Amino acid sequence: MASVMEDPSLERHFKGHKDAVTCADFNPNRKQLASGSVDKSLMIWNLAPKARAFRFVGHQDVITGVQFSPFGNLVATSSKDRTVRLWTPSMKGESTVFKAHTAAVRSVAFSNDGQRLVTASDDKSVKVWSVHRQCFVYSLNQHTNWVRCARFSPDGRLIASCGDDRSVRLWDTSTKHCINCFSDYGGSATFVDFNSSGTCIASSGADSTLKIWDLRTNKLIQHYQVHSAGINSFSFHPSNNYVISGSSDGTIKILDLLEGRLIYTLHGHKGAVMTVAFSRAGDLFASGGADGQVLMWRTNFDTKSYQDVLQQHSRRSTPDPPPHLSDVHPRGPHVHHPQSTAIQVTRDAATSSVDGWTVDHSAGRAGLTAGRQTGAGVGGRGRTEDEARGQTHPLEVFSGHPSSLDSILRHIVQQLDILTQTVSVLEERLTLTEDKLKECLLHQSQILKDVRASRERRRTESEETDGSPVHFT
Repeated sequence: MASVMEDPSLERHFKGHKDAVTCADFNPNRKQLASGSVDKSLMIWNLAPKARAFRFVGHQDVITGVQFSPFGNLVATSSKDRTVRLWTPSMKGESTVFKAHTAAVRSVAFSNDGQRLVTASDDKSVKVWSVHRQCFVYSLNQHTNWVRCARFSPDGRLIASCGDDRSVRLWDTSTKHCINCFSDYGGSATFVDFNSSGTCIASSGADSTLKIWDLRTNKLIQHYQVHSAGINSFSFHPSNNYVISGSSDGTIKILDLLEGRLIYTLHGHKGAVMTVAFSRAGDLFASGGADGQVLMWRTNFDTKSYQDVLQQHSRRSTPDPPPHLSDVHPRGPHVHHPQSTAIQVTRDAATSSVDGWTVDHSAGRAGLTAGRQTGAGVGGRGRTEDEARGQTHPLEVFSGHPSSLDSILRHIVQQLDILTQTVSVLEERLTLTEDKLKECLLHQSQILKDVRASRERRRTESEETDGSPVHFT
């Protein structure tokens, strides 16, 4: 079967930082990319051809986090100098300073309405700020060690945080209470974020794991261990179908969450990959590393929607899959499908190229490793030897059994595939029904408002008529 996906490609690389790049984020207007560095500077890279970049200096120590506001008119940065700054991403580069933490600030993030900021710090606290009033609002204080990262849920009702106490905490922003705590990490929890629907949170650890929890059931639904060193950052694709992760092992991994497996490994940085981020549209993603470079990649593999894949009888195609038993660990290839050898896809180029895998020699080898198809999946997405780390290898398990057992197992797998497809179709129909019901309720509410307004107008007109003076001639 032909591959559903196209491979990701290196689009551009940006050089300007003098030390490791620690954080990056795209402007929602699709025109800028921001990055922060150990060199204490904030760079705003204008994505238009030949447009100059802006360098903003103001922090007195390493910049640890950066994020554009939802409307793209502000950039927030956090730093080890214990401050948070709000910048205007223009030539003037004006900034406002927030001071309330008593130790290094590790992360900063906007709420979806752009009205609040949440920060995480080595002072063991998570703090919330008002953007409009430019002041501290409240603090969350149950972590027992440095807090590495904090993020708002899409609806702003929850905050997720994680830290060196090896826990991920979930906070209610209305009561200011911790309502849940996940704590089964073998090391520091390094990064946390919600998916775009707010139904799941993912967290990564210094123990090289990435875990996804369903907030509706408070259960672990996916667990990946595909890196050979700690994960520093990850990012959900806006469709919730993919996650990219950057690690101290020097690689970027791309995970397919619907199939529960690793699909790409990218090599582009010399040394650790410190940050990764999808653009708001998901068509681009950026990575920053200890080599001081910012690389911008074109996604490509998301060009074919899972609605199209569903029509071709693929597996689970809902954008927000419910918990599934087989998602607890990444799926291995089916036992009845042969596993072909991996291939290495690299291209050589002397200089930066829009669609090449390699930038110039100073940029390092920007290669891509992809495997052939290994299962009954929708395309030619496979796993390499590097990708298979931490996953199951069931290919040899049944090698000594009679062919009748293989036939039975083959039949069972086929029936399970049919059941999975049926569930996918039902989920899709349920989602459409929920959307229609929501639309009907909104229309009904609007009709009731109109009726009330009409009655109120008639009542007012009647009262005015009854109260008007009568003139006799």
